[in-house]
Amino acid sequence: MTGRLFLHELRAQQRLFWRTWEATFFTFLLPIIFLAIFGAIYGDADIDGTRGSTFLLGGMIGFGIAASAFGGLAITVVLRRESGLLKRIRGTPLPPWIHLGAMIGSVLIVTAISVAVQLVLAHLAFDADLPGSPWSFAIELLVGTAAFAALGLAITGFVRSAEGSSAIVNAIYLPMTFISGAWFSTEAMPTFLQAIAEILPLTHLLRLLRGSIVSGETVVDHPTNLIALAAWGVIGLVLALRAFRWEPRAT
Repeated sequence: MTGRLFLHELRAQQRLFWRTWEATFFTFLLPIIFLAIFGAIYGDADIDGTRGSTFLLGGMIGFGIAASAFGGLAITVVLRRESGLLKRIRGTPLPPWIHLGAMIGSVLIVTAISVAVQLVLAHLAFDADLPGSPWSFAIELLVGTAAFAALGLAITGFVRSAEGSSAIVNAIYLPMTFISGAWFSTEAMPTFLQAIAEILPLTHLLRLLRGSIVSGETVVDHPTNLIALAAWGVIGLVLALRAFRWEPRAT
């Protein structure tokens, strides 16, 4: 019974996502569009000793995960909370955890489709390398998406209004994509920015992804980055459990 409820809610979340053009564009299509644009410009360039298209592929996949699992999920939850939808759902027979679980499951599906499209596009159009170990690459995607989803749920507890959700969320994850090196090498950045980058979860995810795509390495070769990324997920989960709210906060 619980499994059927979850699958039914998951299908509903998928329909809601694909019918909302703003979510589809900014969390699904935008990373693909950026990959196509920057791949056409820098695909043959050398970035940190790596073919530009291969370097950018890892960066755009990381950017897409941050955009969907952190940005998209956080904004959606705040909008539903402030509209009273989450409060109404909590008053129905549907277990609240199934609703949230289906939202996260929907993010995983969208991420998987986006990554698949990016891999095919980058390889066929720009001759980018593909991950050397599919199983390791899948683990990286799963841990990365789960960590950013936990952080996305955590940040909703500190956003007070639907109007401010986009501004706050974007102010967090967009600078992070630049500082972490999703778009370009961090070697040319000032020392203080490199120090900040070492702390950010996206930096660790990008190292895992690029290790898999560029060098054919596995998570076993990057245990520190995997542990750091998982630790960020645990921090996000703890904060989400403490700060998450079902009722509107705006007055």
